[in-house]
Amino acid sequence: MVTNGRHDLDELSRPGGNLSDPNCGTRLVLDRIGDKWTVLAVLRLQHGPMRFTQLRDGIGAVAPKVLTQTLRRLERDGLVTREVFAEVPPRVVYALTPLGESLIAPITAVSTWAEDHLAAITEAQAQYDASV
Repeated sequence: MVTNGRHDLDELSRPGGNLSDPNCGTRLVLDRIGDKWTVLAVLRLQHGPMRFTQLRDGIGAVAPKVLTQTLRRLERDGLVTREVFAEVPPRVVYALTPLGESLIAPITAVSTWAEDHLAAITEAQAQYDASV
């Protein structure tokens, strides 16, 4: 339904979903894949399996604890695999699953949009801040 030029969120969600409900499964998935550390991890892992340190260094400015939590959630969601090799010291490698790989195109599209519109957004922020 469109009211006053605005779409009702129920109409925009998939059948059976209700994006206005905080417990909606679709909303929970959007929250996960919209997290900046998830986005950066997926973009980094698109180049192939990586060890934790490679991943952390490639992302930059992420605390090890935060990256660990992000990777655990992605593993739980079926987007990332974690393989431990019995070596001394143990070697752990993270990789995208086919489901995780399916996120590359949409995340790349959003990232490209952000880069293409950064100047316009920065200008809008400056104008807003000047008027407040």
